[in-house]
Amino acid sequence: MSNRIVAPSPHLHGDLSTPRIMRDVVIALIPAFAFSVFVYGWSAVWLTGIAIASCMLFEWLIGRFLLRRDCTLGDWSAVVTGTLLAFNLPATISPGLIVLGALVAIGIGKMSFGGLGRNPFNPALVGRVFLLISFPTQMTSAAFIPETGAVADAFSGATPLAFIKEALKAGRPVAEFMPNIDLGGMLLGLKDGSMGEIGAAALLIGGLYLLIRRVITWRIPVFVLGTIFVFASVLWLANPVLYINPLFHIFAGGAVLGAVFMATDYVTSPMSKAGQAVYAIGIGIITVLIRVWGAYPEGISFAILIMNAAVPLIDMYMKPSRFGDRNPKKTK
Repeated sequence: MSNRIVAPSPHLHGDLSTPRIMRDVVIALIPAFAFSVFVYGWSAVWLTGIAIASCMLFEWLIGRFLLRRDCTLGDWSAVVTGTLLAFNLPATISPGLIVLGALVAIGIGKMSFGGLGRNPFNPALVGRVFLLISFPTQMTSAAFIPETGAVADAFSGATPLAFIKEALKAGRPVAEFMPNIDLGGMLLGLKDGSMGEIGAAALLIGGLYLLIRRVITWRIPVFVLGTIFVFASVLWLANPVLYINPLFHIFAGGAVLGAVFMATDYVTSPMSKAGQAVYAIGIGIITVLIRVWGAYPEGISFAILIMNAAVPLIDMYMKPSRFGDRNPKKTK
């Protein structure tokens, strides 16, 4: 006779499951992926395919031969990690680096902590940041040149954030190059960058799908993007010669991808509503700090990982109320 553990009531049931959530995330990324294929052609398909296949392979190998557990590929989390990793890489990066990034994402970012639900950091970002630190030339200087001719004239090979960073370092005022920046075109994807940088509008469509499906809530994306906008606005109003339009910070780089698809990860984000707000505001502030004064043009990946590390502390001091507690403030 098998042992059964019966927990006290209340017993709440819902239709959400890990596979369903992960499949919804994959579906939400389809518009951005389709736009990436339009821009980069088969490079986007190969990049995504290699990343997904590598993540699935490494998860199976580590689970089967090191952790000696049943196959976990059915939860679709490896597919999501591979897709998000692909969206954080330049379209022409070498296959060997894609596989290496997948190994770090799954082997170090996820399985070394015990697998899904136990990882303190977003696995795809662990793989991305490892590649960025270890291979900065390949990650930042790889050809960000779209195959579609109409799009290729937006910027000449550099991502918008990198272009602005270098221009400001050279002492050029913002007014000199700002008229050449089409914010509307950037929203639609008329700029160079990784698959997760060029399709802000497509990513927002995917985010709307996740909201409708109740996979995510509005809180983290709105607070992340809102904080970036407010912080950048303060700088821009204080000195428009040195600081760029706040809308540029929203549409450029991976701000939308990070805010909608990676900062909202259930495992690595706080449980309470107040904690989520603090977490998201921290991501927004750190992102702008790195973009404006840091060594790298982009800061959203580092910001999310830093705030992932702060989640246990946030949850400690901002616990959600116990079910049925009439005095939630007194809950310890």
